[in-house]
Formats: sequence, structure tokens, C-alpha cells
Amino acid sequence: MWERKKNIFSEHFAQVPVVDDVLEGRWRIYYSNRIDGMSHPMYIDVDPHNSFSQLSEPIGPVLELGRPGTFDNSGIMPTEIVQVGDLKYLYYIGWTRRVDVPYHNNLGLAISSDGGDTYRKYSDGPVFSTSHAEPGYVGTISILVEDDVFRGWYLSCRDWKMIDGRMEPYYDIKHATSVDGIVWTPDGVTCIELNEGEGGISQASVRKRGQEFEMWFSYRMEADFRENPENAYHIGHARSDDGLSWNRMPLPVLGPTGRLGDWDGIMTAYPYVVQSDSGLVMFYNGNGFGASGIGYARQLSDTR
Repeated sequence: MWERKKNIFSEHFAQVPVVDDVLEGRWRIYYSNRIDGMSHPMYIDVDPHNSFSQLSEPIGPVLELGRPGTFDNSGIMPTEIVQVGDLKYLYYIGWTRRVDVPYHNNLGLAISSDGGDTYRKYSDGPVFSTSHAEPGYVGTISILVEDDVFRGWYLSCRDWKMIDGRMEPYYDIKHATSVDGIVWTPDGVTCIELNEGEGGISQASVRKRGQEFEMWFSYRMEADFRENPENAYHIGHARSDDGLSWNRMPLPVLGPTGRLGDWDGIMTAYPYVVQSDSGLVMFYNGNGFGASGIGYARQLSDTR
């Protein structure tokens, strides 16, 4: 059971919170602000010992958009951070615009050698992208490193359909591996499938506790999901023994309140779960895919 706590940041658009808790006395929350319709990566520092109150003003953008023709020229959205030795690997979604459908995504990588104060792009091209094995687009990803192997649970878009006069993507969660965190190989395994009537499953957040994997993710219906609390993003939960075959719980663990005026009254989206001294903490977005900012919830009980 999760208890929603409060909205901790609403100064501007803040989509897909990604938390770096490997910092002295503070946690850093990366997110994407939307400027002139395009995503730009920024961060705030918060106090984990004082209800995640802000310790800094918003800082960024921490990366510049790519030049015309590159995979990230229309937006950059952080999606995962991994400590690799003395380096920090910040994985991000690169956005480009298309003619046949509204957009296309691939995954890029930025690296910090100064503890996260500055980042440089690993390359001008993506590290995980459209291919014969992944013919659609690649979106959000959650990464664990086990036995020197990077395991990623990522958003895989394989289809677009015309819904209520606009092209809408359909995506689920699949699995990929890498030996270095740079070259990724999708294995074709679908971890969380779309249920009937659903249109998207995004931003997996995977943690391993003991011998069991747990995943939190957001899912939405295929139509009328932007303003209708019943069809908008809810946060779900699944468990697995091997990280490949998952048992999805039938009910959401955190959904919109449905109350007019609540920052998360319409949707709860893009969870990022972190272990704190007092238990699990979930950071997430509310209404408008990040328009109302970032909030958090605490796990009150573990039903394993």
C-alpha cells in the first residue's frame, strides 16, 4: 500500500522524474522541462530528510539539443541514471519530429565524470535505437546491473493508430541487455503486455529485493486518456523471479484522485522508485504529463 504525500515541485513543466540518490546529503531529481514545445533536461536538489524540500533552484538545461538531422534535435528527456565506477551514466530519450506520425524516439547517453555537475553526450547518435530487432521506437528505460551485465526494461513502440482524429502510439515494456551500457541488444521478450483497451505502458522502474524483481510502471487506455481520469495514466505493479516473466497485479497501486483541483486528480504517471532509510519512495508526475510538477508517495506496507 502506498500513501501519496505531496507535490514537491511545480515551478514549471517537469516530466519523468529520475532520481540520483548517490549524493552527499541530498538527492538530485532530473526531469524534462518543456520550452517552446520541446523537452529540455534540468534538475533540482532535494533534502531526503525533510520531506524532499528543495535545496536548489532548477538548474539547466544540462544538455543542448542536437543539431538538425540528429536523433535528439527536437527534445531531450532524462529516463535513467546509473553509477558506473566513478562515472554517472545519464540515459535520455532523444526526440525527432516526423511527417507520417508526430514523433520518433531513440535512447541517448550522457556521461558525467565530476559527480553529476556537468554531462557530455557520449555520441551524436543514439546508443539504443530503431533496428531490425526493434522496428518501432525506443522510449523510457529502467536499468539494473547484475553480474557485470546491464539489463534494461524499456518502452517499445511497435504501432500507431488513428484514434479520434489523431495518430496515437501503442507501446509496451520489453527487455534488452548490454555488456557495457552502450551497445544494447533487445531480446524480443515482452515483459508487460497491453491489456485489452490499453494503449501504452511506460517508464518502468525496476528494483530487486532479495531474489525477487519488482516493477512499477504507468499505463493508460488507448483513447480519451489526456483529461479523463478513468482512462489516463495509472501506476501499476508487477513481480518476477527472473526479470523476464512478470506477474502483473490486476489493480493500480496509485491512481488519480479524481478530485477537481488536485495536482494528481486526472493522472498519475512515470514512477521512479528509490530505497530510502525509512522504506520505498515513489516519485511521479500528476496531471498533464508533468504540467503540474513532481510529487511523491511512500510505501506503507509490503504485501510480498
